[in-house]
Amino acid sequence: MRDLPLPLALTARLSPVVVIACAGWALTSGPFAAPSADGHGAAGQGAGGTGTRSASSNGSPQVPGASSASAAADRPKTYTSAPAPCTAVSTKTVTALVPGAKTAGKEIASTDESVRRTCSWNALKGYDYRWLDVSFEVMRSNEAATTAYQQRTGEKSGGGAVPGLGDAAYSVVNLTTEDKQQTREGVVLVRAANALVVVTYNGSDFETKKAPATDGINKGAIKAAREAVAALVNSGGGQGN
Repeated sequence: MRDLPLPLALTARLSPVVVIACAGWALTSGPFAAPSADGHGAAGQGAGGTGTRSASSNGSPQVPGASSASAAADRPKTYTSAPAPCTAVSTKTVTALVPGAKTAGKEIASTDESVRRTCSWNALKGYDYRWLDVSFEVMRSNEAATTAYQQRTGEKSGGGAVPGLGDAAYSVVNLTTEDKQQTREGVVLVRAANALVVVTYNGSDFETKKAPATDGINKGAIKAAREAVAALVNSGGGQGN
């Protein structure tokens, strides 16, 4: 690749970025994005854990928090609006997870920013590409959030619970290959009262065609999720704030 004439080399280097960037956007609005603020629809592993699956893995999903659905429904609504997503993760973490990205991030347009907001960071540094999404969804009740959480985690097998994060949290890592290029993606889904926090983190190496290690992607996604949940808790979007 490095011996190609400059225009062709640049084209070959950047074309996959466009493909992955589009895929990242689609994932943000795809199976992990609920169609309404009421909540319908995806997934998320413990700190230091390795709950992972490949694109072809099978088996029944572990759905943490299912037994607490009734108790969750009895609690009053906690959050009334979503916090600013682009400041939910520290600049230090953004720099570590997405080298070369603008730390300010880019907020994705939403039909109702009071209930759903998403921020994305992505960058190609050398031949190494990373993408990070952080999304907040505020639902009408704890029951609606619990139902959406259970539906989404139920759709993604092979992951595991993340202890000590929100009321319930789930993480899963996938490996996909397209045109011999590997991409590894981690997703963490957290329920905190009547809100869901979804973090998507993926990466590829365009020189080796390999994907980053599972452990690095998993831990990176969980780290971002912990910061995002803290931002939600400390935001002014709760009742009485």
